[in-house]
Amino acid sequence: MPSFACWSLPITLLALLCCPGSGEKAFEVYIWSEKQVVEAWESWKVNCSTNCENPKVGGLETTMNKTVLEEHPQGKWKQFLVSNTTNDTKLICHFTCAEQQLSEHLNITVFQRPAQVTLRLQPPRVIVGEAFTIECTALAVKPLESLTLTLLRGRETLQNQTFGGTEREAMVRLNSTALTKEGHNFSCQAELDLRPHGGYVIRSISESQILEVFEPMQDNQMVIIMVVVSILLFLFVTSVLLCFILGQHWHRRRTGTYGVLAAWRRLPRAFRQRPM
Repeated sequence: MPSFACWSLPITLLALLCCPGSGEKAFEVYIWSEKQVVEAWESWKVNCSTNCENPKVGGLETTMNKTVLEEHPQGKWKQFLVSNTTNDTKLICHFTCAEQQLSEHLNITVFQRPAQVTLRLQPPRVIVGEAFTIECTALAVKPLESLTLTLLRGRETLQNQTFGGTEREAMVRLNSTALTKEGHNFSCQAELDLRPHGGYVIRSISESQILEVFEPMQDNQMVIIMVVVSILLFLFVTSVLLCFILGQHWHRRRTGTYGVLAAWRRLPRAFRQRPM
């Protein structure tokens, strides 16, 4: 029994080394990317490698542009420069060793930063107590489900919205009322959170917009305006009547003083001759 046990252990180890089981891999394939979250149109390095001593075929499969930068003399690894991507993609490294092919893949997330964040106030001028609308838009942002738009009044948060990725555009709108004349400096912040994809947070803020708010006219001001208008109207009517009365008086006085002479001039010349 002891001799059989001593012989069985080396035989078992030799069998495991020479005849690996069907569930074990004969060699390994590795993929490494300089970045897993890349900006649209950006270029970065990708490395494909294997532990096979003498691989026959190996490389990188991708729909993007790729260029071989460096390569192992025996083909155990290759380094590529990948570029010209606009959408999320998958990188696949593959090698063939001893008539067996293996591959590994890596998902790449492509983002577009919120470079254009626009805030609009409608209308831009109101009276205290009137309603107005705050609207913020961010154009060409990816991935949209990682974007949050926040409406700010000074440093105060008025409203924020995180998108689900199904919207056609990133826009947030808020209806408000101008309760006071002060404190109406508005802005909009766009935050693209790429941390769930292995990235970082990108923030961008719009230009500030100031809402012009005017005080409504007080009742006493309206009374003063109405009194002034009434006085001006009274003076205008009085002046017109005085002009009319003075004109009539002047006309009557003229016709009354020189009425006989005017009648004499209207008579025919034959009747105006004196008898001999």
